[in-house]
Amino acid sequence: MQNVVIAKPYRFVAPHPGKLWWRLFRPLLPLYLRKSHGIVGVECRGVERLRASLDAGHGIMLAPNHCRPPDPMVLGALSYQVGRPLYIIASWHLFMQDALQTFLLPRLGVFSIYREGADREALKTAMRLTAEAQRPLVIFPEGVISRHNDKLNNLMEGAALMARGAAKQRAAANPPGKVVVHPVAIRYFFEGDVRAAVEPGLREIERRLSWRPHDDLPLEARIAKIGGALLALKELEYFGTAQTGTLPERLEKLIDRLLLPLETEWAKGRREKEIVARVKALRNAIVPDMANGALAEPELQRRWRHLADIYLAQQLAFYPPDYLSAHPTPERLLETVERFEEDLTDTARIRAPIRAVVEVGEAIEVSPERTRGADGDPLMSAVREQLETMLAANARRP
Repeated sequence: MQNVVIAKPYRFVAPHPGKLWWRLFRPLLPLYLRKSHGIVGVECRGVERLRASLDAGHGIMLAPNHCRPPDPMVLGALSYQVGRPLYIIASWHLFMQDALQTFLLPRLGVFSIYREGADREALKTAMRLTAEAQRPLVIFPEGVISRHNDKLNNLMEGAALMARGAAKQRAAANPPGKVVVHPVAIRYFFEGDVRAAVEPGLREIERRLSWRPHDDLPLEARIAKIGGALLALKELEYFGTAQTGTLPERLEKLIDRLLLPLETEWAKGRREKEIVARVKALRNAIVPDMANGALAEPELQRRWRHLADIYLAQQLAFYPPDYLSAHPTPERLLETVERFEEDLTDTARIRAPIRAVVEVGEAIEVSPERTRGADGDPLMSAVREQLETMLAANARRP
């Protein structure tokens, strides 16, 4: 399990308003992206749409998809093109990793949000900064890294809440102003030999499974075979035997095996509709008492086991069952192997060269009044529609 839950009392981390570190980091950004993530270039499209909103003085919120860890840094290339730094909301655990990251993130405009409970300070800060209209505010409405570039997860409605709060503040200002949301599609293209890139990772996983290397298999079949073995191992762990049925049925059954007993204990049987929301609700119930240091060690370890099961359920939900069907792209093959590596070792190998395309969508004006349609919040529905359209249009290589 990656270190995404911090069992310490939460303290809000505010962003620094200055531009010094943003300017200093500009020549370092390409080097960082290349060395840390294999990204050799970033192409920005639709920049004129963002410039028009900046020139109009609107409060601006950017709502990107979140498919890879470097997404926030990739958006740095967009900020330099428009000549304006960004504010970015990020999970608090990112500020708890190492001293350099803790120092640098706030100075680059990043501030924390606590995912394991209510964080009024983060909400107020997001609304205020958006209403002040000095910089665009970035919020990733998927809430988690999906590791699949072709599919969107469910969009959380917290982004709409923040946008409407800021719109109310802008409407009450003298003179009044507007808040707009720009969906931003981030798509990555692997430009190398995908078989050569994933071969070391596949061999390592096969070694862990006590298999000989299956170099004779087509790449898609080899990846699918490994995925089936890893799923069967988890079914053996939690059911005592490998399960039958289609892949979607097996995934759903294992996820429910992990979450339903915990929802009975921690949520009085209440079950959210979507996996990320189910995970969030359980963490909100389990983590707060862990942070105050009052739990006995056996209970603390029991809760860590529960959190590990919750984490596994979320990771299982991020394997789209049809992702390798019908001649998958190099990116789909790469992403699947990277997710295998993350789930086995908590880290994925750096593979290059990867090129990123960032496209800014049309501005969506935010009404201060909350409305709700049959399919949920209409603002998030409009964001989703644009994101899906841009991702589909950008599927061809640049």
